[in-house]
Amino acid sequence: MKNRLKVLRAERNWSQADLAEQLKVSRQSVNAIETGKYDPSLPLAFKIADLFAMPIEQIFLRH
Repeated sequence: MKNRLKVLRAERNWSQADLAEQLKVSRQSVNAIETGKYDPSLPLAFKIADLFAMPIEQIFLRH
């Protein structure tokens, strides 16, 4: 699944480690989500959406 996580993180000048800490996941998990190697669970996707104050559909793209 494609996503805009890397762009959104960069806009805030957050490192992968910064984002991982806020989400309470490993930096490796953030990297895997950003590169499309791992799709987050629904609860984690909602947590990401809440953190960026955006609907899930604007972060995770179906195409």
